[in-house]
Amino acid sequence: MPTEINFDGIVGPSHNFAGLSPGNLAATQNAGTTSWPRHAALEGIAKMRANLALGLTQGILLPHDRPNRRWLASLSTDYASAPPLLRAQAMSASAMWAANAATVSPGTDTADGRCHFTPANLLTMPHRSHEAHETARQLAIAFADPAHFAHHAPIPAPFGDEGAANHMRLARSHGEPGIELFVYGKSGGAFPARQSRVASAAVARAHGLDPARTLFLAQSPDAIAAGAFHNDVVAVANEQVLFVHEHALADRDAAYAEIRQAAPWVEIVEVPADAVSLADAVSSYLFNAQLVTPPDGVMTLIVPVEAAGHPRVAAWLETMLAGNGPIRRVETVDVRQSMANGGGPACLRLRVVADPKTIDPRFLVDAAKLDSIAAVVSEHWPETIVPDQIVGTSPDLALVQTVSSARAALLRVLALEGVLD
Repeated sequence: MPTEINFDGIVGPSHNFAGLSPGNLAATQNAGTTSWPRHAALEGIAKMRANLALGLTQGILLPHDRPNRRWLASLSTDYASAPPLLRAQAMSASAMWAANAATVSPGTDTADGRCHFTPANLLTMPHRSHEAHETARQLAIAFADPAHFAHHAPIPAPFGDEGAANHMRLARSHGEPGIELFVYGKSGGAFPARQSRVASAAVARAHGLDPARTLFLAQSPDAIAAGAFHNDVVAVANEQVLFVHEHALADRDAAYAEIRQAAPWVEIVEVPADAVSLADAVSSYLFNAQLVTPPDGVMTLIVPVEAAGHPRVAAWLETMLAGNGPIRRVETVDVRQSMANGGGPACLRLRVVADPKTIDPRFLVDAAKLDSIAAVVSEHWPETIVPDQIVGTSPDLALVQTVSSARAALLRVLALEGVLD
C-alpha cells in the first residue's frame, strides 16, 4: 500500500554554525557560535520517535562524508591547506536538511506509474552545491527497485533547484493522484532567490507529470526578503490542505484561483499577516512544520518550540484549533540546534509516498533502530564544535578524524559500511 514516509536527515557529526547561507536569517545570526552536534542529532532522533508515536512511518537519510575531500581536490586543495571559507564549506553538515535532498513525485502522479526522484543541485550556495552526488547515491540505494522507482540526474547549471523545499503536493489522500506545485523565486532584495522556474519545469517534464495537474507559482519577493529563503518557510501542504501565509506567493489571488481550478476540493488555510507577520513566521518557523495525517485521521501540525512559545503565533494556533478547520491537532518538538542553523522540523525531512516493502529496510526505522542510532551518536558525535576548530589559523585535524570515525560507526550499525564509504 502506498504510504507517506518521512525520511529525516540524521544531523551529522560536523554540525557547526558557520553562517554560510545569505538570506537564512537564523544561520547568519548565529554564525561563529559554538554548536552541539551530539545534542543536535539526539534532538532529531527524538523528533523521529515522536513521529513513530503518532503512528507515522519513518525513514532516514545518512550524513555525508565530511569534510568533502573530493570537492576540495577539485579546487586543487585539501582540508589542511584550504582557505578558511573553503574548509567551512567542505565541513558543512547541511545535508541534514533532507527537504533539500530531492524533488519526489509519487507514482500516482507520473506517466509511468513509478515514483520519480530528482536530486537537488543546490547551486546557489557553495557549501550545498557538492551534496547532490552523495544524495543521489543514497536515494539510488534506498529506492533501488526499477519497477517502482525512477532516478534522474540533477538539473544542470545555471538553473538552481532546491528540491522539496520549493515543491508541494495536494491530493485527496496520499495514495490518490494529486496536483504538484512548484514554487520558484525571482528576487528577494539583497537575498538570492534559489529556485529557478526553468529547473522546476525540467523536473516536472522528467517526472512525466500531467501539465493539467502541475502548477508553477512565483514566491513573493517580500517573503524572500523577510528570510523565507525556501517556500517551506511560508507554506506547507498535506493531502487536501494548503497551510500558507497571506504573503507567501507573489500573486496570491491568481495562485489560489489556479489551485482551485486544478483541484476544487483543496482547503486553503491562510494565516493573515495582521495576525502573524512575515517576520513572525520566519522567526518562529510556523510554516516549516510537518503537516501530517496519522493513522487516526486527525491532521496534525508538528511545530518547533519556537512557534509554540511565540505569543502571536501561539494565539493564532489556539484560534485555529478552536475553529472547525481541517488541522485538528498541534504537536511541539524541540529541534533548537537545527533551528539555530536555519532549519525547522520540515527542513529535516523528505516526504516519499511509496509502499514501504519496496524500500531498502536499512533506510527505515523503528524504535529499536533509533535506540541503536542514538547509542552511536552518544558515543561518537562531538559534544561541541568551536568555530576556530574549522576556520581558525590552524584547523583542528583531530576533529576531522572524530567526524570521519563517527560517521563510519553509524554506517557499521546500519549495515551500510562499504556501501556509502
